Amino acid sequence: MHLTTLTIFTFVMVTVAIPHRRQTTEQSVQLIFHGGPVQYSWGLLANGTLQSTGNDLIVDTIDAPNYNALQNCQFITDNDKTLVGAFSSTGVPQITVGPPQPIRAVSCQGVCIPTFGDCFRDGQSLGTCCAGFCAANKCRSFSGSG
Repeated sequence: MHLTTLTIFTFVMVTVAIPHRRQTTEQSVQLIFHGGPVQYSWGLLANGTLQSTGNDLIVDTIDAPNYNALQNCQFITDNDKTLVGAFSSTGVPQITVGPPQPIRAVSCQGVCIPTFGDCFRDGQSLGTCCAGFCAANKCRSFSGSG
């Protein structure tokens, strides 16, 4: 009996001591690459894998409507570049690429919080908002719509 009680106690202590990881899934990222009047849409998973775009379009702007791409993505180009956050006239988060050039590959990693998701709880930040800002503990859209 003593051995059984010790075994149960040990099992409980080990179970409590092991940190429980929150189950996360790879977030889907949708990007729209603009080069003058031409554009193409491209999707990838935010799993840290570098993925080739396979496109030679000279890109000047990237729309990132569902993901904080400026903060969580790496954009590979042939030459040095400057990436600057901006917003379209309808409030869609964008990245301005200067000087314009082809985006050869992209890698995104991390999870962001969708619009109306909790971004603060018990005084602690839960992460960045995908396409907006945190106000009153919820992610809000820059465009004013869902």
